[in-house]
Amino acid sequence: MMKAARFSQFGGPEVLEIVDLPDPHPGPSQVRIAVRAAGVSLSDWKKRKGLMDPELPQTLGYEAAGVVDELGAGVTDVAVGDRVFGVCPDGAAQAELAVLSYYAAIPTSLDFAAAAALPAAIETATRALDQVGVKSGSTLLINGASGSVGSAAVQFAMARGVRVIGTAGPGSQDYLRSLGAEPVTYGEGLVDRVRALAPDGVDLALDVAGSGVLPELIELAGGPEHVVTVADFAGAQKYGVRFSRGDSGRAFHVLAEIGELIESGRFSPPHVRTFPLAEIAEAHQVSEAGHVRDKLVLLVGDQLP
Repeated sequence: MMKAARFSQFGGPEVLEIVDLPDPHPGPSQVRIAVRAAGVSLSDWKKRKGLMDPELPQTLGYEAAGVVDELGAGVTDVAVGDRVFGVCPDGAAQAELAVLSYYAAIPTSLDFAAAAALPAAIETATRALDQVGVKSGSTLLINGASGSVGSAAVQFAMARGVRVIGTAGPGSQDYLRSLGAEPVTYGEGLVDRVRALAPDGVDLALDVAGSGVLPELIELAGGPEHVVTVADFAGAQKYGVRFSRGDSGRAFHVLAEIGELIESGRFSPPHVRTFPLAEIAEAHQVSEAGHVRDKLVLLVGDQLP
């Protein structure tokens, strides 16, 4: 048996429990890891409040890092004892053991917590950039550029030779500059502020924040076909913008590619704020309160690399 985070009723953070569950085992092409760190995402508290999946009970966690301790049939690219990070599609990564369907070796310079902070953000950012069609020489506007997904998108776009203008709050302007983006504040007057930097508008726009600015992004990018959102499903339907979702083609290839970008200095992982697994309720409170630039990560088991 292993310890795992779970809830058996919908509600506030107090419904979260650490329970004993049977050890999972990997299927073909999967690996099992002894989890050292697991990422916390916005979907975690939305699930807990009953805003997503109706069934009960539910486990939590889609991204984790740890040490391989069991191989599924056909796995030859890693060995027991290797440090890996990746994705647990079953949503059960916040536990002592987790089965990963998509995984890669942890970049040498990263610890487990930093690695666990990456999978969801870098996959979402890469998928959205691929779908919006960024290419070298284009100008891209990213709405919500300072969070984990937004900052990943900024850096991936920069690595592709793209000029990036990013929206963020006043306190995040310097952070965006440090990533190489040209920052603007969000809110009323956004179109004018962007046009001050790009008088003819932008080639493409990516909405990560879901803050109701799709009309402005469409105006700046010259039409809804040049805009993708990962956060505003209703707005996408209303304005004819593509909504990037997981079932529209994942970009898990980035797991194996991120190491080279990190080691060459072209990608800086997000800042991480950690909590022991037993303090998952506090992590949910912080996540649900919003305005968190740091990626929240739960620490599990032995933290030594």
